[in-house]
Amino acid sequence: MGQNKCYRIAVIPGDGTGPEVVAEAVKALDVVAAKKQLKIEKVYYDLGGERYLRTGEVLPPGVLDELRGHHAILLGAIGHPGVKPGILEKGLLLELRFQLDQYINLRPVILYPNVDTPLKDKGPEDINFVVVRENTEGLYAGSGGFLRRGTPHEVAVQESVNTRMGVERCVRYAFEYCRRRNQRKKLTLCGKTNVLTFAFDLWERVFYEVAAEYPDVQTDYAHVDATCMWMVKNPEWFDVIVTDNMFGDIITDLGAMIQGGMGIAAGGNINPEGVSMFEPIGGSAPKYTGRNVINPLAAVAAVQMMLDHLGEPSAARLVEDAVKKVVAEDIESLSAGRMGHSTSEVGDLVADYIDRV
Repeated sequence: MGQNKCYRIAVIPGDGTGPEVVAEAVKALDVVAAKKQLKIEKVYYDLGGERYLRTGEVLPPGVLDELRGHHAILLGAIGHPGVKPGILEKGLLLELRFQLDQYINLRPVILYPNVDTPLKDKGPEDINFVVVRENTEGLYAGSGGFLRRGTPHEVAVQESVNTRMGVERCVRYAFEYCRRRNQRKKLTLCGKTNVLTFAFDLWERVFYEVAAEYPDVQTDYAHVDATCMWMVKNPEWFDVIVTDNMFGDIITDLGAMIQGGMGIAAGGNINPEGVSMFEPIGGSAPKYTGRNVINPLAAVAAVQMMLDHLGEPSAARLVEDAVKKVVAEDIESLSAGRMGHSTSEVGDLVADYIDRV
C-alpha cells in the first residue's frame, strides 16, 4: 500500500495502565510510519471507566458510526475498579465486537527468544501457533434468562448460539489463515463433540465440508480438555486452532501463559470486511496505573498485528523484530516492575531499534 494510502486509526487508550501502554505503542507506530512512508491519521476516543463514572455513558451514540469509518482500532484496556464488573465488558467490549461484527478473535501464541516459559524443555521452535476463535456467537451471545430468580427454586439458563453462517465464516477464515501462514498447514478443530452433541455436531460437519476446498491443509480434531493438555505437553503439535467463543476464551489465556505471560500477548478482533480492533491481552492492571512500570510490549505487538492486517507486512516485521530484540537483549523480565526499565524506556528502545534498521 505504502505512500499513497492514508490509514485512519481510532485510538482508545481506555482504563488503568491502558493509556501508558498505548502511548508506547503509538511511539512505535509513528516511527515505523515515518520509516516506511505511511501516512497515519490518529483519532483518540475517551471511552472506558473514567468516562462512565463521569457521564454515565458507556458507548455514546454516534461513536460506533465514527469507528466504522476507520481502517482499524487500537485499544489499550477496558476495566475499572470503580465500575461494577460486566458494565464495561458487556456495554463496551462485547458491544463493539457485536456491532462492528468482529467475528474473529485472532490470538498468536508465540514464544520469543530469551522469554521464560513455564514449560520445561520447550523453546521458541516449540511454541508458535495461532488460535482462531469465533467472536460473536456461542455462550457470549447473551441468550437465556432466569426463572424464579432469587428463590430457592431459581433456574438460570444460558444458551450457546451457533449459526451455520457464523460457524462457516469462522472456519473458512481459519483455513484461509492457515494456508496464508504457510507453516505446517495444519488446522485443528477444538471442540467437545462427545458432550456438546448439537453445537459441535454443526461445527464438525462445517469443518470437514469446508476442508474439502482446502486439500493442501491438513485437518485434525481435539476435545477442548485434550487441547489444554497438549498445549502444555506438546505445544509443537499445533499450527492453527479453530474453536468457539467460550473454549477460545479459555485456551488463549493458557496460550498467553506458555508464551511468557500477559506482558507479551496481543490479539485482534477481526472483521475481514470491515473495521478490526487490536489490543494487548493483559487488561487494565489498575494497581500499576501511573507508575511507569507496566510492560508495553503486548501493546506494541498489537500494532504489529494491526499493520499486518492493514496489508503492510514489511512494516509489521520491523515492529516484530524490534520487540524480539528488546526481549532478547534489553529487559530482565516481562513482569511489571521487574523489566529493569520503565514503561517509557522500553517504548524508546523499541522505537530506537525500528529507527536504526
